[in-house]
Amino acid sequence: MKEKTMIYLEAQELKALREDARARRISLAELLRRLVREYLDTRKESRPPDAEVYLKIVALGSSGLTDVSELHDQHLGKALRREHAG
Repeated sequence: MKEKTMIYLEAQELKALREDARARRISLAELLRRLVREYLDTRKESRPPDAEVYLKIVALGSSGLTDVSELHDQHLGKALRREHAG
């Protein structure tokens, strides 16, 4: 369910947004909704990993691998890719 809100914008900001909405053939309200969704989606993507991810990386030292001290960057990169892939 949509809820009503009110914001104050600078005159030049409102003018630019209205022009953009007109060019896209959508309402100003729809443009603002899209901008908010885009912002929220971007914010989700850029969230830092949970602390649990870092604790798993620390566990690499007990992984049984014998070359962790020599190839730590490669092992760390693989662990981060694994954690963020799924």
